[in-house]
Amino acid sequence: MPPPKDVVKIAIQMVGAIPQLIELQQTKPLASVLKDVCDAWSLPNAERYALQYADGRQTYITESNRRDIKNGSILRLTTSPDQEAERLYIGIQSKNVDVKTDSLKKLASLSQDITFAQEFISRNGLKQIYSIVEEGNDTGEMLAHTLKAFTELMEHDFVSWENLSTVFIKKIVSYVNMNAVDASIQQLSLSILENMVPTSHLLFEVVRKEVPLDRLLTYLQATNAQLQLKAMALLIALLLSATDAERREMMDYLREKNIRQFIHKNIIHSSEPLGDEMAHYLYVLQSVSLNLCEHRMKMSMDPYSQEQRDLLQSLRQTAFESESEVPAGTFGTERRQSLCAKEFRKLGFMNNSNPAEDLRRAPPGLLALDNMVYFSRNTPNAYSRFVLENSSREDKHECPFARSSIQLTLILCEILHIGEPCSETAQAFYPMFFGQDHFFEELFCICIQLVNKTWKEMRATQEDFDKVMQVVREQITRTLSLKPTSLELFKTRVNALNYSEILKLRQTERLHQEETLAVPVLELREKLKPELLELIRQQRLLHLCEGTLFRKISSRRRQDKLWYCRLSPNHKVLHYGDVEEGVQSPPIESLPEKIPVADMKMLLVGKECPHTKEKSSGKQNKDVLELAFSIVHDVEEYCLNFIAPTRYEFCLWTDGLNVLLGKEMTSERTQTDLDVLLSMELKLRLLDLENISIPDEPPPVPKPPSNLNFCYDFSHAEQ
Repeated sequence: MPPPKDVVKIAIQMVGAIPQLIELQQTKPLASVLKDVCDAWSLPNAERYALQYADGRQTYITESNRRDIKNGSILRLTTSPDQEAERLYIGIQSKNVDVKTDSLKKLASLSQDITFAQEFISRNGLKQIYSIVEEGNDTGEMLAHTLKAFTELMEHDFVSWENLSTVFIKKIVSYVNMNAVDASIQQLSLSILENMVPTSHLLFEVVRKEVPLDRLLTYLQATNAQLQLKAMALLIALLLSATDAERREMMDYLREKNIRQFIHKNIIHSSEPLGDEMAHYLYVLQSVSLNLCEHRMKMSMDPYSQEQRDLLQSLRQTAFESESEVPAGTFGTERRQSLCAKEFRKLGFMNNSNPAEDLRRAPPGLLALDNMVYFSRNTPNAYSRFVLENSSREDKHECPFARSSIQLTLILCEILHIGEPCSETAQAFYPMFFGQDHFFEELFCICIQLVNKTWKEMRATQEDFDKVMQVVREQITRTLSLKPTSLELFKTRVNALNYSEILKLRQTERLHQEETLAVPVLELREKLKPELLELIRQQRLLHLCEGTLFRKISSRRRQDKLWYCRLSPNHKVLHYGDVEEGVQSPPIESLPEKIPVADMKMLLVGKECPHTKEKSSGKQNKDVLELAFSIVHDVEEYCLNFIAPTRYEFCLWTDGLNVLLGKEMTSERTQTDLDVLLSMELKLRLLDLENISIPDEPPPVPKPPSNLNFCYDFSHAEQ
């Protein structure tokens, strides 16, 4: 007979005592449970004790989290949080250096627990930590434990960052700015400042003023990967908290100091592999930098602006220099206007009498004009060749430079997501971005020449303009997906991907997508489906057995804690637990938490998940919503919440969990895999029928013969 739902079998340990095996009644008050446990060991004053997990993070058991205790859990009887908080509160004020250091070390460890943190903070413990930092001159182990404890206590959001004193902040800043400080203290100090910056503009101003950008650039050149990471995190926090004007000023300064070279050399091409968090920060830096173009992208051309008109005229003068040198008195005003209109038409403007009208559309706005001017000034030979080559073609076959430039600028803005807010989880940065100054303009210069090349390959006319630009978009997108490390490599690859190659790729993809629609083939397809779906189910379960590394995403910090989850080989238990950075595939024995598959009730995804509902009051991130799923187990209010690292992992995990729950696999990956397997299996089965048309209906069954005399008579043969 299965045990009642409100009873869990657990073990309780205590140093120097024989462990107790008890059946914990979840309906029984925790104080009564503690009294029974203490009585069994003859311990007085049960109120001075508490239970905590023996493994993992050693969280204290409270009335609010006791339902998380599972069958087979090992707990430990220990000093209650309030007693421990009181002891450590006194310990960190001790005059004995060893006692004080040990107390701070223990405090740094216990502060991760919310129950202990609440007790310690309620005793005004943070004030003592402030005093140690503000008054102490120690920069060794004691300070490292103090800063670690402070960071963990502030993580619980009981106290506002705005309550910090100026003296405390300046002390933290001094550890960042000093050279003769232990790297662990510098890391903790950078992390504290990173958490401080987004909370208020006042704190942002203080940190921006006190921590020079040059100092952060020094850290980016360090060999310590953790120091690089924390410095980059603070830099990103400063950029995201700044106003548009401040952000532009900071980015201009960083550009002057060649930040891209430091990143390209010391981070991207470092001997250390690039972690997920650093990849995200590089993505944000790339996004912030590219979004500086947003202002020009959204600004229409002002026909009354002399500066903008001069830029427009410079395009014409650079392309038709000899014609533009004709003295002003040679032609009348009308003749000169007619000549200018003709030249603007050759440049590819739709409205040649008033080309400013072509640039009124925003986006791409003035960004298109900037790109054209950059191309004409920095690659004058390529610019002149483009314009003059198309001027000599037949009217209907000329590639319009201006119209192409305007549309190409818009395409590049869409591909590079200019003007869009940064994602909280994305890691898709382009390594070549950090290897090139004026990246957007240089990319435009390569791509506008690609437009001309593709135009000629397609033998396009003006009516084919949209088709050409679609092909160019595809060429750029496909090449960027290969993550070229430099613009030169991008240029080589995008030019190799000519129109005929695009056609071949499209045809191959179409053949993969299209299926023969003959009725017999469709029937065969349906017959094969169950077998192939079973194959996919097995693959999903195998993936769950291998396990996946997940990240916890808190409300303030993007990504910090790691945890691992995997299915037992017999498919009966899900094991999970916290792991350290760098652990790729921990053994199943090292994962302390577990959920029996039999206790799983339901799978929730997206907005239905409790951990996405909790954050719904703030700005909801679409990426997180698409990767969130939860397992409901025991009774509905208990969930194990996941944020998948990628969409691929999300599909495999949700499919695998649905298989365990006896439900259909519903992810888009299931359909994709099924289509691929069906396509391969059908092609193998139909290999012998190549070039033979398959009829829609089976041939008719012939009528039975009038007699069966044609049947062989074996009796005559025996005689």
